[in-house]
Amino acid sequence: MNPLRLKSSTALLSLVLASCAADSGFSAKPMSVPAEWRNAGGFPSASPSRDLSRWWGRFDDPALNRLIAAALKDSPDISAATARIRESRARRDAEFAGLFPSLDGGASRNARSTRTDGAGTLSGTSYSASLDASWEVDLFGRRSSAVQAAAANLGAAEENLHSVHAALAAEIASTYTSLRANEARLAVLRQNVTTREQTAQLATWRQQAGEADSLESSQAQSSLETARAAIPSLEQAIAQGRNQLALLAGRAPGSLDASLSGGKGIPEPPNSLAIGIPADTLRQRPDVRIAGYQVLAAAATTRSADAARYPSLNLTGSLGLNTITSKDFLNPETATANLLAGITSPIFDAGRIRANIEAASAAEQQAVDAYRSTVLTALAETENALIACRRSAERLASLEKATRLAREADQLARQRYEAGEIDFLDVLDSQRTLLNLEDNLLSTRTDRTTAYIRLYQALGGGWSAGS
Repeated sequence: MNPLRLKSSTALLSLVLASCAADSGFSAKPMSVPAEWRNAGGFPSASPSRDLSRWWGRFDDPALNRLIAAALKDSPDISAATARIRESRARRDAEFAGLFPSLDGGASRNARSTRTDGAGTLSGTSYSASLDASWEVDLFGRRSSAVQAAAANLGAAEENLHSVHAALAAEIASTYTSLRANEARLAVLRQNVTTREQTAQLATWRQQAGEADSLESSQAQSSLETARAAIPSLEQAIAQGRNQLALLAGRAPGSLDASLSGGKGIPEPPNSLAIGIPADTLRQRPDVRIAGYQVLAAAATTRSADAARYPSLNLTGSLGLNTITSKDFLNPETATANLLAGITSPIFDAGRIRANIEAASAAEQQAVDAYRSTVLTALAETENALIACRRSAERLASLEKATRLAREADQLARQRYEAGEIDFLDVLDSQRTLLNLEDNLLSTRTDRTTAYIRLYQALGGGWSAGS
């Protein structure tokens, strides 16, 4: 368990700013969190039991659910973020090990021979073994501060994994929504092509019957080919969208085409969403939590640099055995031992320690400013997403009404053209109007769904403590 795990946004904000005030040469500016959202009209704010960890399930789209589940399992980004946690944990453990004494052991056998003048060769063997211990006593907290910095970096790495979870889920949902929107556009366009084919055939018949000149037939064919020309672009966008989803899910291009066929259309956002209060969002958002841990790590690094100004106490000891015969190797009389304690203190270093402290303090100031910026960004993103959700819903209601009327007008125009009551230009105008409105309607539906996806992400959804 991470000893620096931050439990709430209030604790996070207090701990970060208190750390700055206590340990740095600068003062943190006061920072307040709004009590409620300014653009929360239509959204309930009280939601103490809400769970946004799997928010995409509220769109009731099984294909989307399967896609995100596969991506969270197989994405290289998830694997890399997990490996970064292992690296940070190992670095923390290495720093923690520095708080304890180190013990080294060794043994040797030394055979030697000496040639004498005229007297042959003298030979002998000696045996030795030793245990050497050393320990730097952490008098002024230099090493413990380094451990705290490493633990905070581990916390940031864990929150980075949560951030990757949330960002990946939102990116997949947005790409999936765009894919379904393009598929819907293609269906509308093909229906429009069918309608224009019927109109072009009618214009040809009227020309053959002498009821119209060749201009009407040419205009009808031109309108038909214009609609047909838009089909390849949409088919290209659909194929590329499927490949992009495969990439996000960590799969080869084309591997998801079968599972993506036959979807339900553009995902529909839920009828209601409890958004909570700003403090809930700051507690939940991984990027805010990352920034908080980075401040704590920078503050601990500053304390460690400052502790280098003070004396350090080093204890060393050794236990050795030396003998010329193996049978006396464990004889206590052959043992030697010594213990040495030394205190060292910097006297002159040409300003190196002072410069290190200044650099650490400046890095801490940057971390605090980054934290403040992250908090403000989180609040702004949520407010913007709330505005987008409300305004896109209003725009959608108007476009649905306008599109319904345009369909009726187009049907009436084609009937009157068949009866010879209006010119073909009126039919062309009604067809263009209807196609533009249907495209705008699909775009607005996409915008509304995307706005909800961004809102879920802005609220800190897409991850859980157990993920």
